[in-house]
Amino acid sequence: MSNEIFDCNGIPYPEFTRGTVTYCDKLNGAIPEGSVYCLKLSIKGERKPVPGQFYMLHPVKSDCLLARPISVFHSEQKGNSVEVTFLILVKGTGTVELCSLKVNDEIKVLGPLGNIFPRPADGKKVLIVGGGIGVAPVAGFAESLPANSYDFVAAFKSGSYGLENLKAEKLLITTDDGSVGIKGMVSAALTEDLMKEGNYAAVYACGPSPMLNYVKQVSEKCGVQCWLSMEARMACGMGVCLGCTIETSEGLKRCCKDGPVFDSKILTFPQFKNSFVSKPNRWGSMVAKPGEPQKEFTPDLSFDFKGVRFENPLIGSSGTFGFGVEYESVFDVNRLGGISSKGLTLEPRQGNEGVRIWEVPSGVMNSIGLNNPGIPHFIENELPEMLKLKPVTIANLSGSTTESYVEGAKLLDKTDVPVIELNISCPNVAAGGASFGMTCQSAGAITKAIREVTKKPLMVKLTPQAPALNEVALACIEAGADGISLCNSFQGVAIDIEKGVPVFDKIKAGFGGPAVRPIAVRLVYELCQEIKKLPKEKQVPVIAIGGIEKWQDVVEFIMAGASLCQVGTATFANPLAMIECIDGLSAFMKRKGYKNLEEMRGIIL
Repeated sequence: MSNEIFDCNGIPYPEFTRGTVTYCDKLNGAIPEGSVYCLKLSIKGERKPVPGQFYMLHPVKSDCLLARPISVFHSEQKGNSVEVTFLILVKGTGTVELCSLKVNDEIKVLGPLGNIFPRPADGKKVLIVGGGIGVAPVAGFAESLPANSYDFVAAFKSGSYGLENLKAEKLLITTDDGSVGIKGMVSAALTEDLMKEGNYAAVYACGPSPMLNYVKQVSEKCGVQCWLSMEARMACGMGVCLGCTIETSEGLKRCCKDGPVFDSKILTFPQFKNSFVSKPNRWGSMVAKPGEPQKEFTPDLSFDFKGVRFENPLIGSSGTFGFGVEYESVFDVNRLGGISSKGLTLEPRQGNEGVRIWEVPSGVMNSIGLNNPGIPHFIENELPEMLKLKPVTIANLSGSTTESYVEGAKLLDKTDVPVIELNISCPNVAAGGASFGMTCQSAGAITKAIREVTKKPLMVKLTPQAPALNEVALACIEAGADGISLCNSFQGVAIDIEKGVPVFDKIKAGFGGPAVRPIAVRLVYELCQEIKKLPKEKQVPVIAIGGIEKWQDVVEFIMAGASLCQVGTATFANPLAMIECIDGLSAFMKRKGYKNLEEMRGIIL
């Protein structure tokens, strides 16, 4: 007896269950090879999806918080289970995880979800259009129709895939590079003449937005009913989070619940100008045409900070990378742009007592308390070893009083250290540290005092706890700061629930890691906006800090206006994080045509 439950529209209700991987491998025909995978899941029960629906998929072992919405390509009943096949474009962390699954791996499954493609009337011929990975859901729909009752247009950048189950009367394939079928985009096959000759009762399509906009225009101009399967970022898939809304003439609609299939007449698309031709980017250079080779070049990752050259923007952040030499046996630290020393005070310090490190979701809390050998010891012992390395050495200067800061700066000024980073942001000390960075007056005064005793390039590292952070930064710039490092750890509280006591002796502790990155990006963005308003001669670079773990994070901070990026917590989890960031940044710039960092710095400002 079937346990399948349908709503009044004949759509099966979703359920939250687990599936088992029966197959996962790269899909033949997709170019570049390995860019698209085929994933098959065995899901217990008889709740078979209807063409047009999707599932929220989340591997049991996952580093992602959210499941990923994936459309159904094919499904069939096998005993007391349903085997569902998905085609997955390898795009981000979530899809990489899904495409890395092995046979018998378990995956959390929510579905089937969404509405369905309305079936055409018996005896009526229709046109089905798929673009790229959008072929999957419409090919699944085509499979449910009688043979030769439809024509199918499939558009790809290169190669072709997902067409093996089709029984179309006419199959037209277009590729941007001409590797399969007609050379060109979907418009090379889908024309008004084709629509008129086909005498179609309806058009069904799924693919990238510019393509869907084109299909909508052609269909409506020819007076043919058009159904489009849309895509949006989702959190729940059930219609409750309201994160996947799309604009329609009837107001905002939820892509997951009201769709993903919509009548084209109510959909509105952005104005895609020259969607099917090559066009200049924002700097005037031409994007290469499909199949046209890019000119080879090596991106320039360097940055000049007051005459000090950083070979690339990656810096080992203070307190997370020691003095650099500690990691020499782990990877080639000479590839880094810079290394900021452990926070240094005039006198040696043992740091805080009690628990010092506490792991929390997506981050680490710490209460180290400026444990360091003292500036005199640093100058005699650690500094010479740091200076032997290729990365720019940065001395991170801290203290408890203005006098101790000044005396420390005087000692450092007599050395060969290229850059001083004034730390007025440490959250884990009773005196000094962040207390100096909380107000414009105190931050400006300490910066001015240090500026008066050293001519070395001076970064000032600020705390995100300051009530008026931008004003504090501007006060530091006015007082002589050559750059602003933003931001040090956020403050948090952790409780040991088994003991019923605070984890840290000082109650509050610093919190850093991936979880803080969006906030740090906002702070950097807002500060860069303010700095941009200053006269050109007073503008200074911003050194971004906060949750960087991948090259994409570096790009994000640079596009928000940062000139250099410090990596901290990520090194604990992955000692190669900064090297991977350098390589990834370079590859990204080459792929996008950025010759140097300046071309993409602050492009959202």
